Amino acid sequence: MPASVEVPTQPGAPAPEPPRRPSVGTRLISLVGELCIIAGAVIGLYVVWQLFYTDIVADREQAEVVDNLDWAYTGPITAGEGADDGPLVIPAELRLSPDTAPVMDEPAFGETFATFYVPRWGTDYVKPISEGVTRTEILDVLGIGHYPDTGMPGALGNFAISAHRTTYGKPFNRIAELQDGDALVVQTEEAWYVYRMTDDLIVQPTQVEVIAPNPYDDAAAPDSHYITLTTCHPMFSAAERYIVHGELEYWAPTGNGVPPEILEEIPQP
Repeated sequence: MPASVEVPTQPGAPAPEPPRRPSVGTRLISLVGELCIIAGAVIGLYVVWQLFYTDIVADREQAEVVDNLDWAYTGPITAGEGADDGPLVIPAELRLSPDTAPVMDEPAFGETFATFYVPRWGTDYVKPISEGVTRTEILDVLGIGHYPDTGMPGALGNFAISAHRTTYGKPFNRIAELQDGDALVVQTEEAWYVYRMTDDLIVQPTQVEVIAPNPYDDAAAPDSHYITLTTCHPMFSAAERYIVHGELEYWAPTGNGVPPEILEEIPQP
């Protein structure tokens, strides 16, 4: 094997320059760029988690809550053609006056005491209603929360509830699609309550009079059996509140079928 040969440097040739190290400024700019890329990736993952993963988890958890209520109706939501097909509809004679509606005591914080059906949002829409409106314990986990110290279902006064419009199962995501006269149906262990939407409005977060016993005159005594839905507005913002009001049309005891309203197939936009 031949020995290696050292090539002599030409006389007078300049010595090779050592490689230059990047300046402090260049290294700083490179570091900032890398940090921006990492931050962008983290923010992107957070947005995906907020908009999609929280919905998947919350939908599953809320469905389990409903399934664990042994009195809650979770059967077929579409009536069949024959007498034995589909659920039994509550007879007209058992659809009773709001003035005779039973009113349960306000439950403990976090207790799930009702379910909510909105035909406008699809025949498969059913969500639990629980006591309280805190984000961590109620809205992010259980879906729809009841404002403490407002009326209970069927009460003379205002049954006020709140839910997310985006993320965490977004129970009120389609609230802006509701129209006057739409059914808003609540079930408790004892009774069904069928409300009808009367109006909607957008307010500032400080306008708490919308959940007063008389939402149209917070200085007056309650004069009807109201329901109020509240959520954030506009989408992906908490700058304002979107409000829907309704009034109780009738109630019926549980165990005698389901309200015909939740069987209605309303054309979707």
